[in-house]
Amino acid sequence: MLRQIKIQNFALIEDLEISFENGMSCITGETGAGKSILLGGLSLVLGKRADLSSLLDLTKKCIVEASFDIGSYDLETFFERLDLDYDIHTILRREILPQSKSRAFINDTPVTLDLLQKISQKLLDIHSQNDTQTLLEKDYQFEILDALGSCGSQLKSYTDTLIAYKKVLKEYSHWATLKNESQDSLELQNFLFDELSSINLKEGMEDNLESKISLLSNIEYLQTSLSQSIHLLGAESTGIIDGIVKVRSLSQGLSKIDSKYLLLNERIQDISIETDDLLNELKIQLDQLEANPQELEILQAQLDEVNTMLQKHKVTSVLDLISVKNKLENELQETLDIDGKLKALVIDKNTYEERLQKLAYSISVNRKKAIKVLEIELKELVGKMGMPDATFKIQLNPTSEFLSNGKDLILFQFSANKGGQFNLLKKVASGGELSRIMLAIKYILSRYKKLPTLIFDEIDTGVSGKISDSIADIMKTLSCKLQVLTITHLPQVAAKGNHHFKVKKSMSKGKTVTLLKKLSNDERIEEIAMMLSGNEITPTAIAHAKQLMN
Repeated sequence: MLRQIKIQNFALIEDLEISFENGMSCITGETGAGKSILLGGLSLVLGKRADLSSLLDLTKKCIVEASFDIGSYDLETFFERLDLDYDIHTILRREILPQSKSRAFINDTPVTLDLLQKISQKLLDIHSQNDTQTLLEKDYQFEILDALGSCGSQLKSYTDTLIAYKKVLKEYSHWATLKNESQDSLELQNFLFDELSSINLKEGMEDNLESKISLLSNIEYLQTSLSQSIHLLGAESTGIIDGIVKVRSLSQGLSKIDSKYLLLNERIQDISIETDDLLNELKIQLDQLEANPQELEILQAQLDEVNTMLQKHKVTSVLDLISVKNKLENELQETLDIDGKLKALVIDKNTYEERLQKLAYSISVNRKKAIKVLEIELKELVGKMGMPDATFKIQLNPTSEFLSNGKDLILFQFSANKGGQFNLLKKVASGGELSRIMLAIKYILSRYKKLPTLIFDEIDTGVSGKISDSIADIMKTLSCKLQVLTITHLPQVAAKGNHHFKVKKSMSKGKTVTLLKKLSNDERIEEIAMMLSGNEITPTAIAHAKQLMN
């Protein structure tokens, strides 16, 4: 609830500080006294735009501060979502600087006007005959039905499901687009992958191929060299081995004569053994050599293929080609996986659609039940406020689209006269009718949800007598559940208030300023008597005022 308002240097207000309490507070005053200025100041903490013309003294800044008790509004999560410190004693402040700059604060934290609006809308709700557009908005009309139909938990489930559903649709669109884009290159990727796979790539294979090719290309030279080496080693009489055998025999004789030749003899023995092994190895190598033109051709073709791939993919080694192949394989796998992803997403999409259909149907059923109650109660309430023949017809039309709050389209229709044609509320209801309809709706809504402080700006203009009594009674009853502030010209309404404030003009330092004063009981009687008698206090008016207040 609104606890206090402080306004400095705004329009005709020099320095005003006023506290409010629970129940119904009435604000009265002569025309032009500045009641609208008070609302203008409050509109600043609602995030409305302002300029230098709002300043009483152009050399000083304008400050408007509104203090609230918000402990009963369950706004902790809302504050957290907006990254604001929560305090049950919350202060909204707006400053207009002489340099035309504007600043906004919530609990001394600087905020944007947009953020200020989001918070203030939870705390203050101002209505006047010239400002009833909220009632004409589809979202607000649904808000009324959903409150009466207790659709809160269903709407929460629907909203959460809709968010998940839209996420699936977005993901499906992403993968479907990716599939279409990749389809054009899929055949090329498959061809390149198969081409590289057919080579059976292995690290270092190009060196191995070149080595084998070199061997087969020089087979005759190798055979000749090995044959000549074998002949040089093993030829009888002239071969190296025969010479070593003779040397070995001589060294054996030397070692028998003198021990100092033993080491020499051992070395010659080793050479003899190694030479024999060498000869045998040469013979084995020679036996293994075989000219194979077909294999040479195959190996050369493989090497040519590897070199072609190196040039084609602009890399320098088989290891690089293996990386290219692996990349192609991953891309192909991703492309193949897309179909699986799309199938899974279609299943999710169908599941969410089925859930949304059920929730939307359930919400719609509850709304239709609420419509019956709302139409009857609205007719009864506005009938008491001087609209006896007014009737309402609220229609829900289904749509195939999943909207943000279900699958209903709403037509809020109204007829002011008996037998009259129904038409959309925004087309046929006057400002006075809309304001009284809004009062009736707030009265009904207050039974179903916690409402912010309501401020009514002369919505009772143009009515009198019994009708004004009914409006006053409705406001009074409404104030038992929430804080109500009403600016009024009707003594019947002013008399019903728990608290009474008077706006008046005064002179201060040669300037006209607006003041707001809380009236005592005796002052209230005089003020209401003046309202009854036209600014002339008579004994009859006093008696009537006392009667109204009792």
